[in-house]
Amino acid sequence: MTLFNLIIISIIQGITEFLPISSSAHLILLPQAVGFEDQGQIIDVAVHLGTLIAVVLYFWGDVKNAFFGFLGLFKGQLHTRNAHLAVALIIATIPAIIFGAILKLSGASDAMRDSIAIIGWTMLLFGLLLWWADSKMPMARQAETWTFKHALVLGMWQALALIPGTSRSGITITGARLLGYKRIDAARLSMLMSIPTILAAGGMETLDVIGQKSSMSSGDILLAVIFSAVAAFLALSLMMRWLKRVSFTPYVIYRVILGLGLLGLAYF
Repeated sequence: MTLFNLIIISIIQGITEFLPISSSAHLILLPQAVGFEDQGQIIDVAVHLGTLIAVVLYFWGDVKNAFFGFLGLFKGQLHTRNAHLAVALIIATIPAIIFGAILKLSGASDAMRDSIAIIGWTMLLFGLLLWWADSKMPMARQAETWTFKHALVLGMWQALALIPGTSRSGITITGARLLGYKRIDAARLSMLMSIPTILAAGGMETLDVIGQKSSMSSGDILLAVIFSAVAAFLALSLMMRWLKRVSFTPYVIYRVILGLGLLGLAYF
């Protein structure tokens, strides 16, 4: 892989990871569209590390609270606000881990990854569902009112993101809007949920690449981490500011156009 290809892939991963437009779909489609070679699992781990760094830095206050809440659980501090946040994040992560293990063991994840039709349909249908939820549902709840029940519900929505083209952020934001959370709070919960999910996915990918030989140098891997982190932080910052004034409709329009294009390519 050339340096240019590496940088482009890292930037695209960073930009699309937290926007509701599916990073996995773009990384699957990019090599097919422009002739890039597949980036491989080692670069996948690197760019996921970069996006993890970005979201942790952006939501450092919430991350710190969840971390101390998690430590407090071992000290019997079960009823603090920080402990509540930590437990809610754990609950929200479990469905994706279970569903991910099922897909991986069955081989379904690899089969879906190669289907442009599946990516097209998920882009289109889940994009329209996001529009409906965002335009029709009330905006009454705040992130601070997040309950364990809602954490489980959003975790089940998040599990659907393992289907390529769904978008982890898009489907969890959709789920949060269906529950009545404000736009900015829906996005905040979605981003916080991404942290343990990225850790879990990155851990599984790391286990897969241990012992593998790679043509990638440590410098290439570091560049992938840096570029994906910077791109993700900028995209996340812009989206969170954007949501204070406008809806998710521009992202939905993009998803619909791309989804229809992919369906046309798949069937015609």
